[in-house]
Amino acid sequence: MDPKGRDEPGYRMHAFVCGHTRLEGSARGCCSEKNSLDLMREFKIAAKERGIVDVRVQKSGCLDFCEAGPTCVVYPQGEWFKISSEAIPKLVDYLEGGSLPREYLLDITA
Repeated sequence: MDPKGRDEPGYRMHAFVCGHTRLEGSARGCCSEKNSLDLMREFKIAAKERGIVDVRVQKSGCLDFCEAGPTCVVYPQGEWFKISSEAIPKLVDYLEGGSLPREYLLDITA
């Protein structure tokens, strides 16, 4: 058992929210200037308040879709989302075992 009370290392799911910063004026923009870090905190708090302890929500480096951002990817499923305050309750439901919130999936073909 580790110090956090886990029998096995790691998490059932891992949600990464892009926290990348580019130089001001970049054509692609960056997720951090679109409030991704505030959204990551909101997402993390919502998951914690729901009692989800086997999922980690954290900041990542560039996820390479900043022009569509702010973005989030959930592993091991590999599902990509546009994250917003509106999306967070459905994303937390998904982390808890709910249905895939398709309305927030990132369209990487656009």
